[in-house]
Amino acid sequence: MCLSIPGKVVDVKEGFARVDYGEHGIRQNVNISLTDAKVGSYVLVQGGFAIKVLTSNEAQEVLEMLKSIASEFGTSEGIL
Repeated sequence: MCLSIPGKVVDVKEGFARVDYGEHGIRQNVNISLTDAKVGSYVLVQGGFAIKVLTSNEAQEVLEMLKSIASEFGTSEGIL
């Protein structure tokens, strides 16, 4: 099973985007050719490809669920 975590597109250049995953300052270059992602979009990334564009509300909902799950295990370190 694979887990996709929402990230925010902060830069787009030639079919690739720089995606910011938030709190821990993690950023990754991803291929956006499968979506219509633009700067400011939230995306789900799988295997280096943005596979879906999310609304801000959808992204926040997923992040809150992941934080809740992490707190059940007593940590969010390495998860978010």
